[in-house]
Amino acid sequence: MEHEFTPQIFQILQDSFGDDGTAIYERSPLLQYLNVKTRSASRGSKSRGSFANIYAVYVLVEDYLKNNFDKKKNYDEYEGARFTDLLARQRQLPFGSKLQNHALNSRMNEEFKKYFPQVEFVPIMRDVQTNRYWINENLLKITDKRKTVNIASTVMAIIDQYISTKQSAFRTFIETCERLQAIADENDSAVSEFIAGLLSPNSDARIFEIVSYAILRYYYYDQVVYFGFDLDNIQEENLLLYKTGRTNANDGGIDFVMRPLGRFFQVTETLDVKKYFLDIDKIEHFPISFVIKSDETVELLLSRLQDGAKKQYGIKSIVEKYMNCIEEVINIPLLLERFETAKTQGHLRNMLDEIVSQSKVEFNFNDLESE
Repeated sequence: MEHEFTPQIFQILQDSFGDDGTAIYERSPLLQYLNVKTRSASRGSKSRGSFANIYAVYVLVEDYLKNNFDKKKNYDEYEGARFTDLLARQRQLPFGSKLQNHALNSRMNEEFKKYFPQVEFVPIMRDVQTNRYWINENLLKITDKRKTVNIASTVMAIIDQYISTKQSAFRTFIETCERLQAIADENDSAVSEFIAGLLSPNSDARIFEIVSYAILRYYYYDQVVYFGFDLDNIQEENLLLYKTGRTNANDGGIDFVMRPLGRFFQVTETLDVKKYFLDIDKIEHFPISFVIKSDETVELLLSRLQDGAKKQYGIKSIVEKYMNCIEEVINIPLLLERFETAKTQGHLRNMLDEIVSQSKVEFNFNDLESE
């Protein structure tokens, strides 16, 4: 696999090993894995960073180098790095303040085996009883032309360069947002084009969710409903949309909730019918609206979901039960329509402010500023 960051990897290998760099890369599953995981480096802020698994490697290799095991021969006698120290170090790294333990415990190894099923080694080893961790030294020592080289420092250099590239891409995104905030009153067309450009089937899932929220929040903002317990006490209330947590969090939650109607919204980029029906099951078959990152028509999306349901369940009553729980499907064209409506209601600046605010939280931008 070759992508925009690949030449930077090979330049680092060239700097480290000269003309042997390419041959070392071809013999190293770990370097090839890093190449796969860094393909988003130059795609701007809208591309997922894959920091969790990369940082799991980073902190273990850093610990390896800190103890000079690249120069010594007794790593097999090392008591291992403590989990608490590794997790704390991960969270000190850019974009890492909210990382959990999953990558260190299993996910990095599982993904590595998915890409390299023929490799007999897993990158991360741990002792469950002592909660100590090691990087697999077999993946750091590469034999080429009858000599063995240690790639630990090279691994660190590649990840450091990736971090720097992603920081630069995200700073550019935020600076663009803030620049547009400053000129929003004078150049509405530039702001509109910028926001609309964030709604595409190829955009990062987190950006798509943030922009969807900003648009829908202000689309509903001026809509009112009337509530009361009797006809003499009816109150007018605006529809308010709330974001329930960080984007793409593995917390089993619902993405947006509307008051006072109690509508649930879930943002998704998949048409895997199992995922939709799992969301429906989570809320006991309460009606739910799906915001789908797709340009396909609403009718086609619903038809595809129904076909998937028929294939999975085969029982008409079950299929109808699930399909009736889909209150609304909102695709990209419908989001763009609602964006135009919110604009005409005077909320262009508010939507941009919301996107900037939510993006800073999601991408830990305050961490970058403090650095």
